[in-house]
Amino acid sequence: MTDKCILLVEDNPDHALLTMRALKKNNIANPVELAEDGQAALDRLFDTSKTLPTLILLDLKLPKVDGLEVLQRLRGDPRTRRIPVVVLTTSDDERDRAAGYDLGCNSYVRKPVDFDQFAEAVRQLGMYWLVLNEPPPLPK
Repeated sequence: MTDKCILLVEDNPDHALLTMRALKKNNIANPVELAEDGQAALDRLFDTSKTLPTLILLDLKLPKVDGLEVLQRLRGDPRTRRIPVVVLTTSDDERDRAAGYDLGCNSYVRKPVDFDQFAEAVRQLGMYWLVLNEPPPLPK
């Protein structure tokens, strides 16, 4: 399981740290790469010298390129369109949720304020997307 990399796209250092702590607390040992803005995420994802992540945890409110545009670009490219993307955000705006699903996110999770609830949400995400889910075949 540890060869399945997670790309965490999060500009808030506190939220990134909490997510990493929640993953560690739940024994999710997968390597995690952090992209601190949307452009850094796109640069990482479209760098053909790097292996694609198994899962992307994507915040929406990002500097440089917002999360919805990142998602749109991912889904528009045959190489990245099948990577599972979980929108992990504080936004409870119904328009953001609708746009996320319209653009092809696989799941939309609102970050709980309480750390224990957040850790449990991350545990469930990890179990489903990294253990139970059968990923789609890579494009040829």
